[in-house]
Amino acid sequence: MNVEDRLRKGLDPPAFDAGRFADRALDEGLVDVAYGRTESPLGDLLVAMTPRGLACVSYLAFRGEDETLQTIATRLSPRVIEAPARVDAIRRQLDDYFEGRRHSFDVTIDWGLVGDFGRRVLGETARIPYGSVATYGDIARSIGSPRAARATGNALGSNPMPIVVPCHRVVASGGKMGGYTGGIERKQLLLTLERGDEEPGQLF
Repeated sequence: MNVEDRLRKGLDPPAFDAGRFADRALDEGLVDVAYGRTESPLGDLLVAMTPRGLACVSYLAFRGEDETLQTIATRLSPRVIEAPARVDAIRRQLDDYFEGRRHSFDVTIDWGLVGDFGRRVLGETARIPYGSVATYGDIARSIGSPRAARATGNALGSNPMPIVVPCHRVVASGGKMGGYTGGIERKQLLLTLERGDEEPGQLF
C-alpha cells in the first residue's frame, strides 16, 4: 500500500527511514559525498567520504558543521548526504588510533579539497612516521621548495584531513610547536599520544 492509499484509509504513513534513503541514493549514484560524525578525545569530528576516498576530517568545535558542509558542497559537490554507515570504516580506524592500537590509516585519500602545492606538502607530510616529527623547513626542502617554509605552514594549516594526514607531526624549528588547524592543545595531545610516554587524557 502506497502513502496516498494509507492516508485515504486514515492510516499513518510509513516511517521515513533516513538511513535506507541515504543508502539507496548512494547506490543509485545520486550522491557524491557521504558524511557522518564521530566522537574523539579531541572533540566531535565530521568525516566525509567520496567514491574516490576520504575527503575531510573536521574538528566541529573549531570549524562548525554548517561551514564544513558548505565548503564541501562548494568545492567538491552539492550532492552531499548524511550516511554514517558509509564512513564506519574510517571511524573505527580513528577509534583504534586514539586507543593506541593503530599507527597508520588504511584509507584512500580524495585530494579534491587541496590545491597542487598543498597536495605536495600533505603528501610528504603523510610520510612522517608515527611518533616522529619534522619541521616546516624539512617539508619545504623535501618537496623541492626550500624557501617555501611559510607557504608550507599555510598549506598544513589548511589540511582538510587532520589526524589521518598527520600535520600535527610538523613543528617549527628550535623545538617550538608551531600552529595547528585544531589549536595547539589538540596538537600537543596527538604528539603525547604518539610518544606513548603518558596518558593523553580527554581534551573535551
